[in-house]
Amino acid sequence: MSLKDWIKGRVAAMDLAVRPWAARSRLNAFAYEFLLFGLKQAWACLYGGAMVALLIGSHFWWPADAALSRYDFLVVAAVALQVLLLATKLERWDEAVVIAVFHVVGTIMEIFKTSHGSWIYLEPSVLRIAGVPLFSGFMYAAIGSYIARAWRLFEIRFRNYPPLWGPWLLAILSYANFFTHHYTVDIRWGLFVLSVVLFGGRSFQFTPDLKPRSMPMLLGFFLVAVFIWFAENIGTFTATWTYPQQAAQWRPVGLAKLGSWYLLMMLSFVLVTLVHRPRPVESDEPRETLLD
Repeated sequence: MSLKDWIKGRVAAMDLAVRPWAARSRLNAFAYEFLLFGLKQAWACLYGGAMVALLIGSHFWWPADAALSRYDFLVVAAVALQVLLLATKLERWDEAVVIAVFHVVGTIMEIFKTSHGSWIYLEPSVLRIAGVPLFSGFMYAAIGSYIARAWRLFEIRFRNYPPLWGPWLLAILSYANFFTHHYTVDIRWGLFVLSVVLFGGRSFQFTPDLKPRSMPMLLGFFLVAVFIWFAENIGTFTATWTYPQQAAQWRPVGLAKLGSWYLLMMLSFVLVTLVHRPRPVESDEPRETLLD
């Protein structure tokens, strides 16, 4: 039996045992639905959560005199984790390809940003390009992994999804602005307005349990950006990378970075639409099961 089949069996057994209890009252049903929501979120965060755990663990327990540097260990661990997910079929190959693309575009931005002093990688390593440790691209890939997995787990569908060219335009302009604002006008506020024009008043449907729920798309994007911001604070707290203002003493990353993550997340979201076509709420296409 494969690991995926074993996990699916455990999930089915849990549901069979708990479902009668959940059916006893509305409160029980809500509690079970909330539990499933949390479990699905945790499962969607599998890759990103593992990477954050590696940052914390290696910060506190990696030997300073180890033959392999901490940064190089993170590269090896990130690759091994990706291979494991694919080998156990817990991640799909088409999703992995899109995530790899996001890894590349993230690494390119890292090289540019670090060359302009936006943030710093202080520790030595061998596996790096232009001063940027290769594990950094996996941190961006973790965002794409989360979105792709959540899309499947919550059977996400959209109500009044905008024309496909709109989100692509927003994503491309957002990514370009991370480079061009160093030389020309920063257009991020215009990009925020564009995101409101494209997604304002539109919603997506997600299914934690049996009943579909709805959420405004802008709220969903913002909440994902908030969690990325929390993860970034963990990254800087563990000295994995450092902003200039944190050089003397660690302090939380400013809330202004939320806007940056919001815009960068748009690129990840749009890339995932290459393998998960935005389906309308009314779509009669078959839904996927929890671990398909």
